[in-house]
Amino acid sequence: MGAAASPEAELGPVRPAAGRAFRRWTMAGAFLAPTIVLLVAIAGFPLAYNLYNSFLHLVLTEPGTERFVGLANYRQLVASGDFLQPFIRTSFFTLVSVALEFVAGLGLALIMHRRFWGRGLVRAAVLVPWAVPTVVSGMLWKNMFDPGSGFVDWGLGALHLPGATTAWLNGVWTSWTVILVADAWKNTPFLALILLAGLQVIPDDLYEQARIDGAGVLRRFRHVTLPMLKPAVLVALIFRTLSAFLIFDVIYVITGGGPGSATETLSYVNWRAFLVETNFGYGGAISVALTLIALLIALVYMRVLRLET
Repeated sequence: MGAAASPEAELGPVRPAAGRAFRRWTMAGAFLAPTIVLLVAIAGFPLAYNLYNSFLHLVLTEPGTERFVGLANYRQLVASGDFLQPFIRTSFFTLVSVALEFVAGLGLALIMHRRFWGRGLVRAAVLVPWAVPTVVSGMLWKNMFDPGSGFVDWGLGALHLPGATTAWLNGVWTSWTVILVADAWKNTPFLALILLAGLQVIPDDLYEQARIDGAGVLRRFRHVTLPMLKPAVLVALIFRTLSAFLIFDVIYVITGGGPGSATETLSYVNWRAFLVETNFGYGGAISVALTLIALLIALVYMRVLRLET
């Protein structure tokens, strides 16, 4: 029998492997370092500076009054109506818009995934609303819902349907209807595009096996399409929910927060605090609250729709 190998001999091959791993990590760090530095400069510093401002009394129209106030801005945010009511409106809009756009986007994705003549043209046409700038689409829908010259009232009147003489932007619920329609028209193609990409990577063999097993259309959709589509659904819902929760531009263009303050969302209140009232301390507190809520939304989605690895 040969002599037993010494511990040093056994550990001998490990050291080169450890060295190679160290070199790989070092090389990866060297390649990633510029990106990390750029992200810190672009995103990290503004976030940290905004967090710092949220603890100050900092109003640009009151020069020389800057001072540290601790959590006073956050207490004002909770105590005033500038957070709760806009938060309720923002949550309502987010839930309704994401639900409607997800269902419509999934339907469009399923249609565009099928083979038919002119499919390429349909796919290109569906993406047109998404490519239109938000300000342009907002003005378009605002004019379409104009009670005097808009197409919507004229079409409802021509079809003898209710609402033909509605002043859409003068009422609370009708204003939200206009916002939801305009937002859905622009952003449904975005969800459809992501879901279509997810559908295209599902192997056809799975559907064929399900057909052989006697599964109908609904069972194939439930047991094959939805489980395999989960990664695309997660990405689509996270991006669209965060975008909807931070909505500002559509509301600014169509209603300006009106009538009164009935369509003001958290981002609109944040804009008013920063650029109208020039209160950078209070606006910073609202921004921090928005960031934390957005992170919480992303974490909830990842927890509920977590992917098996």
